[in-house]
Amino acid sequence: MIPITEKEFKQLTEYIYANYGIWLKKEKQSLVTARLYNVLAQKNFKSFSQYYEYITTDQSGHAVTTLINKITTNHTFFMREVQHFYYFRDKVLPSLVSTVRDKDLRIWSAGCSSGEEPYTLAMIIDEFFGKEKKFWDAKILATDISNKVLDRAKCGIYSNEELASLPSSWRNTYFKKQDGEKAVLKDTIRNEVIYRRFNLMDAVFPFKKKFHVIFCRNVMIYFDHKTKMELVNKFYDKIEFGGYLFIGHAESIHRAETRFKYIMPAVYRKV
Repeated sequence: MIPITEKEFKQLTEYIYANYGIWLKKEKQSLVTARLYNVLAQKNFKSFSQYYEYITTDQSGHAVTTLINKITTNHTFFMREVQHFYYFRDKVLPSLVSTVRDKDLRIWSAGCSSGEEPYTLAMIIDEFFGKEKKFWDAKILATDISNKVLDRAKCGIYSNEELASLPSSWRNTYFKKQDGEKAVLKDTIRNEVIYRRFNLMDAVFPFKKKFHVIFCRNVMIYFDHKTKMELVNKFYDKIEFGGYLFIGHAESIHRAETRFKYIMPAVYRKV
């Protein structure tokens, strides 16, 4: 395995932090080396300095895309932190129905990984509105920095084991068996999610309209405090008054540092 020096690790991690907000601590050095080993071997690089020069000079964007795909974990599953989904169904949707104009409900799943979160939201919305759903524009924007997970999410194919945590009524209504081990989402739900690659560290969020709900869960655990609060402030500016921000339970926002109102663990509202 090609070793990485202290200088090379510092150079690489500072580049990742500056461009993507992900802070890789010293204890992640062996993990980074292991995950990038195959890339260096395939390109016949002799050092991480050569690899760094490659990613910073490549004009195609392929090099940095591979880097991000390798270092991000993208671990998620259906019904993760299930209390959030119950609150979204029982409190958020009923409150928004009476206030959203033109039946245009805007929801953003930021850091959507392989699609479990936005598809869960789409199923909740479909079940909540029932026959009235056809009168609403409630498509969900789902973004991630990793093309690898976005490609998987778009397929909407999951193993029986991955679907086990979903209610049986959802599995029967919204999925069709692909074979004995996998099932695929029906188009009625899959078409309700719009996938885009997006870097949360971009200086400008190019959205014409503000969102009523933003889910950004278990993403900011990779950010330092400064980066996290800058992102939270961007979210505040992109949420309608009365809208909600959901973050991961492993994350926190200091109440004295945010304009959001604390509602319950990992749930905040713009009021």
